[in-house]
Amino acid sequence: MKKRILLVDDEAPITRMMRRNLESTGRFEVLDVNDPTQALPLARQFKPDLALFDVMMPEKDGGELAADFKDDPALSRVPVVFLTAIVSRNEVNPTGSLIGEHTFLAKPVKLEELLACIDAQLGGQ
Repeated sequence: MKKRILLVDDEAPITRMMRRNLESTGRFEVLDVNDPTQALPLARQFKPDLALFDVMMPEKDGGELAADFKDDPALSRVPVVFLTAIVSRNEVNPTGSLIGEHTFLAKPVKLEELLACIDAQLGGQ
């Protein structure tokens, strides 16, 4: 059964590329959202196994979105991974580093690193 990944980033070319790359593995169903204010209601319908959030977005940043997920009974157990261009790739561990309690990866993210991080977050499910 394919794992469901919610991808939230305000840059549509990034979400399209990442969705295609993840879906090409045959392991994932990906919902990409470019308006972070729509992420919560769409996530409730989609029921993701994992969420990938850009950190810096207009109107609602990744941290606010992660807090919304934590406060929502239907989404509070969904692992959240931040994607950020704020740090460089050499500042991040291959499977991700931490911002607070959340793992983060530096953009641009290589597919192998993203898959390793997803597998670590989902416990190889």
